[in-house]
Amino acid sequence: MRTLKRVLVACLGIVLVATAAFYLAEPVAGGRLLAMPFGGVAGVAQRVAGGTVVPLPVAGAGARTIDSGALEAAVAYGADTGSHALLVWHDGALQLEHYYPGYGPESRTPTQSMHKSVLALLVGIAIRDGFIASVDDPAARYLTEWAGDGRAAITIRQMLQQQSGIGFPTFSFWNPRSDSLQLMVGGDVARVAFAQTLEDPPGSRFDYNNVNPQLLGILLERATGRRHADYLSEALWRRIGADDATVLLDSAGRGMARTFCCLDATARSWLQVGLLHLHGGVHDGEQVVPAAWMREVVTPSPRNPDYGYLTWLGTGYQERRAYNHKTSATAYHAEPFAAPDVIYFDGFGGARVYVVPSQGLVIVRTGDIAFDWDDAKLPNLLLRGIRARDSVATGVAPTGR
Repeated sequence: MRTLKRVLVACLGIVLVATAAFYLAEPVAGGRLLAMPFGGVAGVAQRVAGGTVVPLPVAGAGARTIDSGALEAAVAYGADTGSHALLVWHDGALQLEHYYPGYGPESRTPTQSMHKSVLALLVGIAIRDGFIASVDDPAARYLTEWAGDGRAAITIRQMLQQQSGIGFPTFSFWNPRSDSLQLMVGGDVARVAFAQTLEDPPGSRFDYNNVNPQLLGILLERATGRRHADYLSEALWRRIGADDATVLLDSAGRGMARTFCCLDATARSWLQVGLLHLHGGVHDGEQVVPAAWMREVVTPSPRNPDYGYLTWLGTGYQERRAYNHKTSATAYHAEPFAAPDVIYFDGFGGARVYVVPSQGLVIVRTGDIAFDWDDAKLPNLLLRGIRARDSVATGVAPTGR
């Protein structure tokens, strides 16, 4: 017994020493990382002001256009994966708005990389408003730090398509000074982003990473002369009637938003962003995002037909969808999507907005990180539920996958 106690005390001592060394090596990143399990955050939250919320039509129990069994199965899958909210829009109305215990309509949930797909819309608005001349501009026109080396050849389009050739750090938990941790929880994201050098010829390889969207966020701030949260609010968030949201700054002093992640918003706000893809960039009669840009966002890119501008597409099928050549991490798809035109925002661990324009369908799922998330599950359940409901109404058996 004494031996066991000594071993436990020794182990605890090692953990405490390692923790102290971790913190002392990099107080900002180390402190934030160590505080996160206890409710701490990886930066300073800044408000993104919302606008006037327009009431959404809600389908009554007798007017739903999706089979009730499919909706129930979707709710059950959400419960199994630690979801906070599940919203389903079809045929011009909310078919389902379900919140899991402890969460409600006003809950703002971390959604990881879904911010990237919002950033893509902001770039298009900035081009329309004359802040950026063209999507084919060399990014170095705005990111002057790139002007003197090979990065000067990178275009904004290549950054949006994640095929810029720029280097990016791989994840390293144990080194608080690593670029990956500094990008995620450090106090100066611009320094880390600009430190990445060219690794491949621009346009030669698809590599999903966080550096491209972070640098696009810096580019937008320089081009518009506005802080990210302010421009996001004025150009998009208020105009679609979204609720207040927050972005995460690297520090109060530098005030740079993490634009590759960390846009915390309500599920209904994410639904409004998804509806822009259904309605060609229009909200309540206003052309918020140019229609031509909305089409560009979902045009398959040359190096990955399942990716547009910072937005995923269901063009083809891979059981294990790869992100980049440096990591073995993949996203699981148990089967092909049951529709050919699925568009989706991908936040690590199952934060998702799925849009199926051909079916007038939008699905929003927010929640805890689900490491076993199946990207085909929710869209296919609900697409088959639409067909099942249609078959009852017409007397014709559903066809297709």
